[in-house]
Amino acid sequence: MLLPKYGVHLGINAQRVSINYLQMKIGPFSKLIVFDDFSATPKYQQLADSFIRAIDNKKLQLNDMVPSINEVSSYFEISRDTVEKGYRTLKKQGILGSVPGKGYFIKSVETGQSLRIFLMFNKLSAHKKILYDSLIRALNNKATIDFYIYHSDLGLFRRIMEANKDKEYDYYVIVPHFTGEGDDAYELLNTIPQGKLILLDKMVRQVKTPFAAVYENFGHDIFNALREALPQLGKYPRLKIIFPPNSYYPIEILEGFINFCTEYAFSYGVVTDIASEEIQKGEAYINLMDDDLVTLVEKVVAAGYIVGQDLGIISYNETPLKRIILQGITTISTDFEVMGAETARVIIDRSPEQVQVPFSLNLRASL
Repeated sequence: MLLPKYGVHLGINAQRVSINYLQMKIGPFSKLIVFDDFSATPKYQQLADSFIRAIDNKKLQLNDMVPSINEVSSYFEISRDTVEKGYRTLKKQGILGSVPGKGYFIKSVETGQSLRIFLMFNKLSAHKKILYDSLIRALNNKATIDFYIYHSDLGLFRRIMEANKDKEYDYYVIVPHFTGEGDDAYELLNTIPQGKLILLDKMVRQVKTPFAAVYENFGHDIFNALREALPQLGKYPRLKIIFPPNSYYPIEILEGFINFCTEYAFSYGVVTDIASEEIQKGEAYINLMDDDLVTLVEKVVAAGYIVGQDLGIISYNETPLKRIILQGITTISTDFEVMGAETARVIIDRSPEQVQVPFSLNLRASL
């Protein structure tokens, strides 16, 4: 009976030794390596960014030894694959080196990442991913980025801002699209230090602090895109826009649509719920949200209508998939590649300018 107890006791002692060993090995690094559960930045990148920040802040020096992959994995309770990917990222940048049998060390302190960016999107959709990838590519490792998604919710936006208020960022790059009670968001944006705010995709006129912006002019853009499509729209006497209540899409889109229909004498309607809408021949639909596009296409197929003849479809925001659906969905869209590249340029040049991104009509078979 004594053996099992003794065995258990040994196990507990071994565990304590293991924990103490890890604390001794990781202790100096425990405050340097930070994982933020709010952040949408992958944990491997957060790990790499932690080392880069520590180097830039002179807390890690050339040739300093760093913990092993297994030690970091065990101490922070993250997967070994995550740590390995983070270390591989640092090695690829020439920052981390390794010696067989000895471990990892700081190979270079030339990080080239003098900028620290707080980046917050309302969501990560197909077109927002194009924007994100373009921004990261154009920054070309010149910045470390803490990336957050607030799901268009003002309460979550506020909590994320509060959690990061004491961190030192060079820029706060924010996509300000809110649902519900989002009109007060400008009050939070006004708390960002002067010259550090970059509004992305949408302007917020109530912001008083000087800021840069890379944005769409929503009302102007939809009006001009529909005017360009006049030859195709002429065969549809009635236009409808699918604009759900409490949408995060700016009201300027709806205003621009109504202005176009009024000026060019189109009968028009505003659909708040496409699922309950009875679609009819002779109408052209403009949808904003991809979920609504799926519902609309399903209704068209079920009714046996021919898109581009019986009725028309225009979808907001260009994505690769829309080039294929129903032999091509006509889109009206800003250029998210350009938006990302221009945002990176504003950051790198430390420019205070406000850049309006081009908007275009992509005509396809659906119209």
